[in-house]
Amino acid sequence: MAEKGKSVYRIVINGSQEAIFRELTATDRLLPAIFNSRMHTTGLEPGGRMQMHTMTGKHVMVDGEVVEYDPPRRFAHTHRFTGYDDPVCRVTYELKPVTGGIEVTLTVDDLPLGTKTANEMTKGGKFILDNLKSIVETGRPPLGTRLMYWMFGHLEFVLPAKSKTENWPLEGRK
Repeated sequence: MAEKGKSVYRIVINGSQEAIFRELTATDRLLPAIFNSRMHTTGLEPGGRMQMHTMTGKHVMVDGEVVEYDPPRRFAHTHRFTGYDDPVCRVTYELKPVTGGIEVTLTVDDLPLGTKTANEMTKGGKFILDNLKSIVETGRPPLGTRLMYWMFGHLEFVLPAKSKTENWPLEGRK
C-alpha cells in the first residue's frame, strides 16, 4: 500500500463566491478551470456519483463520489484517475471571503505518495487554481492553457482504452 500524503493549494480570487463555486461545480458545460472537462453526476449531494469526462465525452478521466456539497462554501469528492490503478484520494474545495476577494483552498487528502496519481495531482492543484482565477477575473483561461486544451482535443486518441466512457458507467457504480 502506498504511503498517504496531503497537498494544499491556496489562491485569492477577485470575484463572487457564487461565481467561483459555479466554475468548480457546473454540470451543464465544460469546466475550463478543471482541464476543460465536463462533470457528469447522479446528483451533487453526498453519495452522488461524479465523473470528469473529456471534452468529447468519449473518455472518463476521473471517477468519484460526492462527499460534501455546501454551496457556495465547500465541495469535496473522492478522486480516482481512470487511467491508473492507484488508490482513491479526496479532493476538497473550500471558499471563504477574505480581504481582497475569495480565498479558495484546494486540499488533496489521502494522496497515495509515489504514484502516478500523486505526480498528476501535485502538478494539477496549482494549475486548477491559477486557471480558476483567470477565468473568474478575466472571463477566460490564459493563452497557454487555451493552446493546451486545443491540443487535448486533437490528441484524445492516445488516451488508454480502459478510460473509455463505456468502461465507466455512472449509474450502478460504487
